[in-house]
Amino acid sequence: MRTTLLCTALLALLSANLHAEDAKQPPKRKSAKEIIDAAPASAWRDLDPANTLYMELPTGRVIVELAPGFAPEHVANIKTMARGGFWDGLSIYRSQDNFVVQFGDADGDDKAKAKPFPAGTKQHLPAEFTRSDKGVHFDRLPDVDGWAPQVGFVDGMPAAHDPKTGKSWIAHCYGVLGAGRNNPPDSSIGAELYVVIGQAPRALDHQLTVVGRVVKGMELLSTIPRGPDPMGFYEKPEQRAPIVSIKLASDVPQAQRTPLQLLRTDSQAFIDATEARRNRVDDFYTVPAGHIDLCNVALPVRTPPAK
Repeated sequence: MRTTLLCTALLALLSANLHAEDAKQPPKRKSAKEIIDAAPASAWRDLDPANTLYMELPTGRVIVELAPGFAPEHVANIKTMARGGFWDGLSIYRSQDNFVVQFGDADGDDKAKAKPFPAGTKQHLPAEFTRSDKGVHFDRLPDVDGWAPQVGFVDGMPAAHDPKTGKSWIAHCYGVLGAGRNNPPDSSIGAELYVVIGQAPRALDHQLTVVGRVVKGMELLSTIPRGPDPMGFYEKPEQRAPIVSIKLASDVPQAQRTPLQLLRTDSQAFIDATEARRNRVDDFYTVPAGHIDLCNVALPVRTPPAK
């Protein structure tokens, strides 16, 4: 009997010690995916159809969120051209490895072949490389950046900020949509556009007008066959990737739209998910980085849950 009681007591003591040790262990940190999956409905925002482009390719739909807060005149011109069907039947005529795909009218420099612009298209716009930070809500990242004093997000766009000049701009991250131009800074009107498909070419910041970013369908652009050196322009028309159409989502019937929600960059879920990526602690990562690059912070996108 004494032996039995002693064993029972020892087992109870051992169990208590084990529970005490478990209590000392810090709670398991959640992965970015787990944090995003658990984000409340209030952490998500709907993609605005009035500021969304649907680029229809034979391979599928590319969805672009426009940035009127950064480039209001370019975005207005792009909307006019989209409503007028300017890009319908044109092509992606450039694909440069680790850089950009570019699309528009490949014959635009030939007056005899150039496609006419829709009525209302402005033929001259100011360069919209930066915007004033007056009234701008800037969700800043704490990480050091090699290209700007501060980086973070504005209206969901990856952005940089210089407090000395009071200017903000969209950073040239993977997936951003910009307006091509010639040498004069004010030579773009939004007719020739490019999407970054390579490592972020941040040297282009301050040099071109960025008008938005791709939120879905990047794989349809990044896998387009590369054009020849040095700049990826296709030598033959049949090599170009055809564009079926580019339309504003608000001009597409409701039943044909792609419903999407984006995680708000001022939400706690976004902040926590970014921290989980900054300092990964899963079984694979042996040393937390303690740093994350602006262009490596993916903005989560989801299909809204059924009501």
